[in-house]
Amino acid sequence: MRIFLTGATGYIGAAVLDALVRGGHDVTALVRNNEKARRVAKRAAHPVIGNLEDPQSFRGSVDAQDGYVHAAYDGRSGRGPSIDQTALEVLIAAAKRPRTAGNSGPDKRFIIYTSGVWILGRTSEPATEDAPINPIALSAFRQVHEKMVLDAGGDHLRTIVIRPGVVYGGGEGMIGEIFKSASNGLVRVVGDGNNHWPLIYDRDLADLYARLATHPDASGIYHANDEGDERVNDIVAAIKPYLQVKPDVRHVPIEEARHKMGAYADALALDQVVRSPRARALGWTPSLHSVAGNAARLLEEWRATRN
Repeated sequence: MRIFLTGATGYIGAAVLDALVRGGHDVTALVRNNEKARRVAKRAAHPVIGNLEDPQSFRGSVDAQDGYVHAAYDGRSGRGPSIDQTALEVLIAAAKRPRTAGNSGPDKRFIIYTSGVWILGRTSEPATEDAPINPIALSAFRQVHEKMVLDAGGDHLRTIVIRPGVVYGGGEGMIGEIFKSASNGLVRVVGDGNNHWPLIYDRDLADLYARLATHPDASGIYHANDEGDERVNDIVAAIKPYLQVKPDVRHVPIEEARHKMGAYADALALDQVVRSPRARALGWTPSLHSVAGNAARLLEEWRATRN
């Protein structure tokens, strides 16, 4: 299939790009500059230089596609939600546009939107895809954007929302930050550290994207996490034996963390237990089920990205 991908050099999008290419798909990847264009070209994608803030910079490239994966999010400018909405409007319009003569493809196009489990808020019980939502401040905008995508579905368009857990693997993300802090000798944990993070290995997450892209009946909301139900304290403790110097661990009160980090502090302190039954019903099974149980491997993987 011909697939248009945003965020192809980002943490999630880069893994998704590799999974789609491995699946034999023809991927057009939106990137910001020539250096990123060279990076995705080396990974067998067709780069398009543009910017989510400027729909005209990529509008012509979204036509004649069979599917759309929106994995980008610009959190740097402070206008992330509005940029996200603009990008979705362009992608949905393209996905709903009638095919031109001679433009063959699957019976239904698809669009996949990347949301996140923080939209659920704190979960007192294991939360499945039909659980009520109570988003933290950072994710409040996602409720409107999820609905925007899902409401666009119809006879010729499958609309999908993926809610990844906390992504790990490689050198980025919240787990990568813990590895970095621990290696530097001091880990700051927001709150008491007994909160659970719903986690997902980046390659397992990417496999779900590829699976949903090709499944003709896939639509709606899908959670993506390994269901290991690990606490932050468990993750930090599991890392310590593999470091030359045992790091100090400081538990930062939430109010102090909010003063320094803003709304992100609430994400770090969020206690969530999440389940992914709809994803598993498609035959998706994560290859890794624990950060703590794979601490040595993941720490080496993180170190390899530092070189």
